[in-house]
Amino acid sequence: MSVLSDRDILAALKSGRLGISDYNEKSLTPNGYDLRVAEISIRGNPDVQKTGTVAIPPRTMFYVSTIERVKMGDDLCTQLWLRTSWIRKGVIAAFGKVDAGFEGTLTLGAYNAADTAVEIPIGERFCQMVVEELTSPSEKSYEKRSGHYQNQTGVTLKPKQ
Repeated sequence: MSVLSDRDILAALKSGRLGISDYNEKSLTPNGYDLRVAEISIRGNPDVQKTGTVAIPPRTMFYVSTIERVKMGDDLCTQLWLRTSWIRKGVIAAFGKVDAGFEGTLTLGAYNAADTAVEIPIGERFCQMVVEELTSPSEKSYEKRSGHYQNQTGVTLKPKQ
């Protein structure tokens, strides 16, 4: 498995192996792409916030949906890493991989471990997507194996039935 450089990411986008809707040149990094916040859901609050700046209370779980809709080819997957600017403010998160064949927005869970509220502007870069090339295309990609979250849009906490 190898990590795609910025040059490789652009080539994968051009060829259609990788899809990133609402692509923003400022989000491209030397070895990844920063995904931005479309909406935030705070645990215990039924309202999903889609505009402005959201104050995450101290010691509170929250969920972020990405602006970008990603589409992974059968030979690509990604690691997700919280941007260090959020870590420095007290946000912690553990993300999984985006599987080969996945398509949709991403729902990312995080926790404000700080003793004060953390303000997150809608539209702000939240995590880096590091694209990896598989040694061979998957035999059965995400949508063919489980596909529970295939084509999701917005904060999605339960798989489709």
